[in-house]
Amino acid sequence: MPGHLDGKSVVVTGSGRGIGREVAMLAASLGARVVINDPGANLDGTSHDNGPAEQVVSEIRTRGGTAVANFDAVGSMDAGESLIKTALDNYGRLDGVVNCAGILRDRMVFNMTEEEWDDVIRVHLKGHFSTIKPASILFRQQRYGRIVNFSSISGLQGASGQANYGAAKGGIAGLTRVVARDLGRYGVTCNAISPGAQTRMTQSVPDTTREIRARAGQQAAAASRPPAELSPLGPEQVAPMTVFLLLDEAWNINGQIFHVSGGMIQRLNHPYPPLASMTKLGGNWSMDELVQLVPQQLMSGVANPAPPPLDLDLPGRPVTKAETAATT
Repeated sequence: MPGHLDGKSVVVTGSGRGIGREVAMLAASLGARVVINDPGANLDGTSHDNGPAEQVVSEIRTRGGTAVANFDAVGSMDAGESLIKTALDNYGRLDGVVNCAGILRDRMVFNMTEEEWDDVIRVHLKGHFSTIKPASILFRQQRYGRIVNFSSISGLQGASGQANYGAAKGGIAGLTRVVARDLGRYGVTCNAISPGAQTRMTQSVPDTTREIRARAGQQAAAASRPPAELSPLGPEQVAPMTVFLLLDEAWNINGQIFHVSGGMIQRLNHPYPPLASMTKLGGNWSMDELVQLVPQQLMSGVANPAPPPLDLDLPGRPVTKAETAATT
């Protein structure tokens, strides 16, 4: 309903395209004054184009909303501070930050360069920190604020060829939980979205990578896939839950991660409490005990996410009944 965000000022990074754009458009339609941040870069972070951010600003204004553009590339403290300053200079206050901006530089870990690692960590993980840090100072003073981060199943479960991206997104999940604890006492919330949507980023994944992930059973993520009737998985379907977390009514939702895909919303488990445990009074497990009990108790029923082929001679792998029969 219109009016849920009347008078609020919100920064949305990476909002020239994809999920960020949909979040910004929806927030503006609900009354928010929005800072549209996007440098118009390629998926690998190169190049610059003011067009995407300017176009979204134009669309919001045409529909009667309020928006201004910011073209800084997140990943530096100067850029983060500039973003927050843009909101203050134009709207006089800041109420929410949504961190959508990101790049991809996919490569198998044994081929990944230091530059590819550093660039993705900088844009995603440091990019989140660079906006959260200056925003948190304001939020703490005004005893109010909303932060919505973007994690990924790649960081929560893992996806081949994304060591840099997965590390950043896993780090964002941890950052979200810590910031929630740091700021919760001041009336500030920090949550994260793990989206499932077809965007410019997902469409850029090579077919060979998709095939590798499919063979490894990585197409089905830890969070369930939505039923077919909830598809297609558009970025516009991620926006409502993201924007909901900006509302006053979300005051008591803090430190959570939500998987949002195709009309389905799931609250994901935290790593703790443990799903399985073993305890030995006095401590100091022996190797023989661990060899026997870890597979039987801690790992019972848990599948290897990327098992080696059966014809690979691996030390330590038990001989199967079929292999025993074949040798007798």
